[in-house]
Amino acid sequence: MASQSRNNKILLDLVRQPGNNQCADCAAPEPDWASYTLGMFVCLNCSGMHRNLSAVSKVKSIRLDYWEDSLVQVFMQERGNSVAKAFFEKCVPAFYYRPQQHDCIVLKEQWIRAKYERREFTGENNLFESTLWKKGRDNKQFLKRIFVLSQKDFTLKYFTKEDSKVAKAVISMKDLNAHFQPQKIGHPHGLQISYLEDERTRNLFVYHENGQVIVSFFNAIRATRLAYLLKKHPTLQHVDLIPQLTNHCLKEGYMEKTGPTQREPFKKRWFTLCSVNRKLLYCKSPLDATDLGAVFIGSQDHGYSVSESSGRCTRSGRWHCGIAMETPSRQFVFMCEQEQERREWMEAFRKVIAQPMTPEDYATEVRRRGGALPADEAVQRAQKRPLIRCLVTAGS
Repeated sequence: MASQSRNNKILLDLVRQPGNNQCADCAAPEPDWASYTLGMFVCLNCSGMHRNLSAVSKVKSIRLDYWEDSLVQVFMQERGNSVAKAFFEKCVPAFYYRPQQHDCIVLKEQWIRAKYERREFTGENNLFESTLWKKGRDNKQFLKRIFVLSQKDFTLKYFTKEDSKVAKAVISMKDLNAHFQPQKIGHPHGLQISYLEDERTRNLFVYHENGQVIVSFFNAIRATRLAYLLKKHPTLQHVDLIPQLTNHCLKEGYMEKTGPTQREPFKKRWFTLCSVNRKLLYCKSPLDATDLGAVFIGSQDHGYSVSESSGRCTRSGRWHCGIAMETPSRQFVFMCEQEQERREWMEAFRKVIAQPMTPEDYATEVRRRGGALPADEAVQRAQKRPLIRCLVTAGS
């Protein structure tokens, strides 16, 4: 007869070992479940997804469930997270996004299905071409559009009809970003794609009913972005470029803003703070196709700072938790509805301001001021800053 207490103790000792002390799928600490058919430890959330793969994975609690001696022996002598990952993740492409503990469900579910159900990671990958639901630019209706990714010319194209010969849009990989926004888009598989169009940020909101398709599309974007960056920076390695493939915004939400003189009425706007390009974008609503404007946020070494503001000298709107942002050219004043929101925004602003600026950041700052950076100063600044940006994101 197997001793439940003895076997549970053995499992608890095993889960503390390096490699086993994080969920094999999302890296959550201290996993307390295990797939006894795959031979690895997973967290509670991922164990629920494994239950949907009953043909390939069966799970038990390492603390509460009964374990037979033979099952424990599998962990003791043959398997564990390191062995399982070496087999199931042997050929994961460099561009492929590996979900973490706090990522959305569709990313984690499709990662688990890709590894264990479909066993996709054999080193082969194809570019993506499929039909997605896309929100209209000027209305809320989602319509079917055909999307095509090309590594040959590093573009994303979409077409209104299957037989269309001319693309509705041809988007360069240069400034493209994609990240999942299920709550904002109102669909569990909602994906936001952003890029520059005439110096403004253009947003596409898409989804697919099939989680496999939308995650494959997301990773195909990352693959094409990686190919583009490798060509642009041939001396750099994958490890240097992977953090730049796709990024979460640092902070999003409503604030009120006023104009340059601070005498204009405050208007409610949806703000998005991007740490990668140091821009604070604002729109009328979360699902606007194009931003109304952008504020470049430089570093503290170049005259940028943020502090609380009472807003008493302005025509304050309904909200009174003020934020003042100082830049070399002007002061910006924003109002938050709640004190907690003000603290969160100020923390996000300070993270960006604390980041050192890259040569690309200097060029962006000068371009937004309408000037030109002297050649000797540009060289001097470039020599002092690394090419690859140190990213500060919200869990990317």
